[in-house]
Amino acid sequence: MDNLELIESFSEFKDNKLINRETLMAILEEVFRNTLKKKYGSDDNFDIIINPDKGDLQIFRNRVVVEDGEVKDPNQEIELSAAQKIEPDFEVGEDVSEEIKINDLGRRAILALRQNLISKIHEYDSTTIYRKFKDLIGQIYIAEVHHIRHKAIILLDDEGNEIVLPKEKQIPSDFFKKGEHVRGVIEGVELKGNKPSIIMSRTSPVFLERLFEQEIPEVADGLITISKVVRIPGDKAKVAVDSYDDRIDAVGACVGVRGARIHGIVRELGNENIDVINYTSNPNLLIARSLAPAKVNSVTVDEENKTAQVFLSPEEVSKAIGKAGYNIRLAGQLTGYDIDVYRDGIDDEEDIELEEFDDEIEGWVIEEFKKAGLDTAKSILELDITELMKRTDLEEETIREVISVLQDEFE
Repeated sequence: MDNLELIESFSEFKDNKLINRETLMAILEEVFRNTLKKKYGSDDNFDIIINPDKGDLQIFRNRVVVEDGEVKDPNQEIELSAAQKIEPDFEVGEDVSEEIKINDLGRRAILALRQNLISKIHEYDSTTIYRKFKDLIGQIYIAEVHHIRHKAIILLDDEGNEIVLPKEKQIPSDFFKKGEHVRGVIEGVELKGNKPSIIMSRTSPVFLERLFEQEIPEVADGLITISKVVRIPGDKAKVAVDSYDDRIDAVGACVGVRGARIHGIVRELGNENIDVINYTSNPNLLIARSLAPAKVNSVTVDEENKTAQVFLSPEEVSKAIGKAGYNIRLAGQLTGYDIDVYRDGIDDEEDIELEEFDDEIEGWVIEEFKKAGLDTAKSILELDITELMKRTDLEEETIREVISVLQDEFE
């Protein structure tokens, strides 16, 4: 392999990997110098001239002329008779610059040199990709579905970079086909060996926050700020927004007329139900707002223990709890308080706590009802079986048995 063939082969890497001229020259020189060190013991007295654009590379070894038989370091010194074969006029003490051909390095050295060049260019490419995506963490990114696996979807971007969307980072209703474009946020990137592993997420609260920035101009412009986002991906989310300009209706601007602005976000998230509320530093008011769509009568807050007691009309309790307890769970995450709900206007003497029936009703069944905000006998008896099945994950037969036990007690 001559100089021209070697440089041409790496000009292809330059084109394919988008490595600039200066970087390619630096990589080539570093690898050649390492090869020279291994062969000659030092590269200090070598000059390497590289022009990747023209496919031109020259290596010159510089040595001092000494008397015949006086050479102590063959790499640094050359006998007078050998020097005069290069140029008859050379004398002792002068410097001789002699070109070294790549073929002079030997076949094994050339193969090793080529392999090292490939490795260095791939390493540079991986490091560049790593740095690029490190800067993109938390930002929305779009890539195309390349391969669908059981535990992850493999995506490729326009530059051929591989991005992984793990199963647990997908919204439960997500269904993608090969060739389809997917939006998500870059959640993390790490180097595994020399290869960057890039992770995308569609379940992160940051994804919802970035969608608000993309879809709602006032958020993008900073007129409306997002204080906090909490999600149960694919089911429900709550977003607290604020504005420093009292003339701007932060919630109204985010939702839009008849939900026009937020509709695109909801659709992107698989019809995730999104509650947008006005942020406030008043914990009582924030807790009341966070339990929307339920209407709260009053809130008692324990700042020290970060707990809150919320009192509502009986018909509002189930709204505050929400399906499978999602609403109250998200309200707690949004506010940072452990929230308990209580019914206003109920005479406790006329009702019985559900836990009083633990000798007849299994504990896990009681817990299922409590998750749905049904913690007393009357709260269950007030609803029909169909509604109870909707609000809990219990089977009809189990619900009928519970109702029978409760009715017997009151009779």
